[in-house]
Amino acid sequence: MDEFIYLTFDGLSRGLVYAAFALALVLIWRAARIVNFAQGAMAVAAVYAGYSVTNATGSYWLGFVVALLTGLLLGVVVERVVMRFVDHSSPLNGVVVALGLVLIIQGTLGIIYGNEFQPVQTPFSRDAFEVGGIALLSRYDLFVFAAVGSVVVILTLLFTRTAVGLRMRAAAFAPDVSRLLGVSVGGMLTLGWALAAGVGSLAGMLVVPTELGVHPTAMDIVFVSAFAAAVVGGLDSPIGAVIGGLIVGLLLSYVSGYVDVSVTPMAVLALLVVVLLGRPGGLFSSSKARVA
Repeated sequence: MDEFIYLTFDGLSRGLVYAAFALALVLIWRAARIVNFAQGAMAVAAVYAGYSVTNATGSYWLGFVVALLTGLLLGVVVERVVMRFVDHSSPLNGVVVALGLVLIIQGTLGIIYGNEFQPVQTPFSRDAFEVGGIALLSRYDLFVFAAVGSVVVILTLLFTRTAVGLRMRAAAFAPDVSRLLGVSVGGMLTLGWALAAGVGSLAGMLVVPTELGVHPTAMDIVFVSAFAAAVVGGLDSPIGAVIGGLIVGLLLSYVSGYVDVSVTPMAVLALLVVVLLGRPGGLFSSSKARVA
């Protein structure tokens, strides 16, 4: 029972990071109907920016803010300079361009920073609190809960309580009508990419210190898990992304704890197959999947 409780809290903490990253994928999917396979590489670039500032100044929080701002800026640049000019007549065009961005970003980071893992500090201790001899959450886990929870609340309020959020939703679901009503669809799309990249950068800053460190490919495995979480929850559902992230996080924690860490990729694949067979649009999809 002690191990089960520990694995549960560990899975929830990691699942929240997957949830944040999955939420970034959902934001771009809802805005542009593109799965941004460059999301992980963009997040790593932002983490490197924060890492550089932290090393230069000694301040984790200054590096943290710089990483988030870098993510926002990268989102704007990628949408304005690259994705806006992609022919969207075929969904594969955006995928190919995104994969090309991955190679460019990772190659550039490797040239600048090298291909060695660089350790990244955490602002709080990762030593877990013990209650009745059972290890639960660390201060850093609580920070992860607070950070991701704050992002979910802010985005929820943005999309449901503000005029900007209403315009973004309108531009995503009815762009032609929105243009007739005076909504800057291009501007809303750019904002969506910026927000998604910012959330992805936050996820990177939260997960990289818990791994081997920052590396040009440090977010590849995280991207796979987050993509699985987004698909499980439904690419059209922000709440599905959050719950999907928690499901994937718990699954990986239980499988690595009770079976073996080498089996975790198979477990994620099995989860994807089960969900896609039973509900192809995801657990929280509001639309029915097309059938032949």
